[in-house]
Amino acid sequence: MNSFVWTVVTADVGPLLLAATGKGLVTVAFHAEPAVRDRELRRLAERLGGEGVRDASGPLAEPIRQFAAYFEGELRDFTLPLDWSLSGGFNREVLRELAAGVPYGTVVGYGDLAARVGRPGAAQAVGAAMGANPLPVVVPCHRVVETGGKLGGFSGGLDTKRKLLALEGVLPEPLF
Repeated sequence: MNSFVWTVVTADVGPLLLAATGKGLVTVAFHAEPAVRDRELRRLAERLGGEGVRDASGPLAEPIRQFAAYFEGELRDFTLPLDWSLSGGFNREVLRELAAGVPYGTVVGYGDLAARVGRPGAAQAVGAAMGANPLPVVVPCHRVVETGGKLGGFSGGLDTKRKLLALEGVLPEPLF
């Protein structure tokens, strides 16, 4: 039995692996060249308990359409069913708050996000939750920055974070 479907899409930030279950989009992975893609697919098979099938239709048709629209600057809010099974506890709580409470074109500090979920001293734990986010871009961890305006970290790399924030108008477009 197949537990998920997957595909790789081309985006301004490089190839993205998208995977979905019957519940919704379950993962987005940056830099999905073959080695990264294969490692992520093995991880998904282990975590979800079944093999994946490459299929850009069905559950992935709408995510593919929305990602294309986002990178064209035509979509500000993703409206996709999400499968949260790869995150839990504090991480899931923080990620849900991020998805609901930090709109396109804005940023929030790690400490501010921690306070929003009732844990005002947990900025580092919020950083760990961002690093473990299985649904980047849709759950916009690129919008979380350090107090004082530094970018902070990003699982997709700082160049990717800069590109996403520039797309959303938070940062100027890179000159080169």
